[in-house]
Amino acid sequence: MALSLSIREKKLARSVGGDAAAFFFLFLAASFTALPIVFAISNAFKPLSELFLFPPTLIVRHPTLANFQDLFGLMAQSWVPMTRYFLNSLIIVALGTVGNVLAASMAAFILSTRKFIGANLFMGMVVLSLMFASEVTAIPNYIIIAKLGWIDTYASVIVPAWGSTLGLYLMKKFIDAMVDDSLLEAARIDGASEFRTYWSVVMPIVRPAWLTMIILLFQALWGTTGGNFIYSEQLKTLPHALNQIVQGGVARQGVGAAVTVIMMILPISVFIYNQSKIIQTMGTSGMAN
Repeated sequence: MALSLSIREKKLARSVGGDAAAFFFLFLAASFTALPIVFAISNAFKPLSELFLFPPTLIVRHPTLANFQDLFGLMAQSWVPMTRYFLNSLIIVALGTVGNVLAASMAAFILSTRKFIGANLFMGMVVLSLMFASEVTAIPNYIIIAKLGWIDTYASVIVPAWGSTLGLYLMKKFIDAMVDDSLLEAARIDGASEFRTYWSVVMPIVRPAWLTMIILLFQALWGTTGGNFIYSEQLKTLPHALNQIVQGGVARQGVGAAVTVIMMILPISVFIYNQSKIIQTMGTSGMAN
């Protein structure tokens, strides 16, 4: 009864002007952040005459599907089917993402729930690794992958993704903050194994962390072209094929705009889906506490 009264008092105390100002501010912020997406989608439907206007227009004046028609026509001329490029990207994204989430969460579970000599040193090395840009580690990575015989294979891209330390750092911090030791002790008293405790107790609690990992890693792997590791055209990814199509000079600027939109669709869809899950999980955790 007291809780319902307090909620009612809060509702009555809310200012209509304050709500309107907050809504207006959020609307402006959302509009500003949405401008790049709106501009990219608009460019995909612009004829070449509009693409080269200066200053550029935000909204297309004479929309056309010619850019997408040209893109699909060029894709049909590829000697390797575009479905093969798409399948390669899906294999790399799916295996790389799932592997990183499992490896990072298992390692973080051990580091958070077990005390052993060198744990702090190991976490210090993880944090230090986050400071290095990919260009710094490119040559050592290539030498290691070449020694393992993984050049020109899926493993050259997938396995390094499993070792991404950002996911480990993120999972470790979430487990430390959200998983109580008494909960783990209760699971052990009930006879749960370490893996059962990790999978059935810890993973549901830290759901926001691994959903965030999925978003970040999916975005990184979806845009990869294989770099210096994959040389066979049959193993190349979709971004590589689309980039090759765009490399046709000024005449293919419209095709390039269409490629940008196509490459955006899947990452944005994954982000929107996982964002709703993260908000729902955070809200449920807050109510439970």
